[in-house]
Amino acid sequence: MNDTVLAVNGIEVIYDRVILVLKGVSLQVREGGVAALLGGNGAGKTTALRAISNLLRGERGEVTKGSIELRGERIDDLSPAQLVQRGVVQVMEGRHCFAHLTIEENLLAGAYTRKRSGEIAANLDKVYTYFPRLKTRRASQAAYTSGGEQQMCAIGRALMANPSLVLLDEPSMGLAPQIVEEVFEIVKDLNAKERVTFLLAEQNIQMALRYADHGYILENGRVVMNGPAPELAGNEDVKEFYLGMGAGQRKSFRESKSYRRRKRWLA
Repeated sequence: MNDTVLAVNGIEVIYDRVILVLKGVSLQVREGGVAALLGGNGAGKTTALRAISNLLRGERGEVTKGSIELRGERIDDLSPAQLVQRGVVQVMEGRHCFAHLTIEENLLAGAYTRKRSGEIAANLDKVYTYFPRLKTRRASQAAYTSGGEQQMCAIGRALMANPSLVLLDEPSMGLAPQIVEEVFEIVKDLNAKERVTFLLAEQNIQMALRYADHGYILENGRVVMNGPAPELAGNEDVKEFYLGMGAGQRKSFRESKSYRRRKRWLA
């Protein structure tokens, strides 16, 4: 039985009709799993998520080759709103909240696709169960809450739409290590208890590999390595180039002999 919920098949993405950002990126996310897009700043992680959620058009980008499928159905031409109705929600990087609204008003804004008041109330209770800090700050204006609380609010707002797949972009950005761990623990609970599937883009590779099932390492718009998270965490090249655990100056796969031996990954 095929349990693939999301399949990205050899996509290329171009901005402004001239800037090639993604070059033949392929990945799969299994139902009920946590997959991670890993790599440094500018590797193409955010672009990949925006290609899936179809938010590229607002950034003057487009998918020019390849296909994107949700449970076997092509979704390339669906609008972001149609994707939300199918259970795909993206949490943007940078903790985007409506600054002038309260935490609870921000959360309720995420329920615009839900029609029944009983369902909305149940979803709100669920969000407060997973994010008790938000319940305490529910009447506070979002602009006056901490970075961690704003990140929790952004994730909670996504959950109000009852998603089956959440695209989570750089959840650790700008947060203290303790808050990062708290956010990832909540992601783990949502995955285990609510069966929400996650595809997350993350520069903090060590943290992401602790919580993901499978990882894809991007560099210069290409997938240069992928595999089960424990295998990537134990890979000597990953330790050296991305986890800072090897000898010598940090470098990229493209500058290394081991990278050249792995050209098959780019095929």
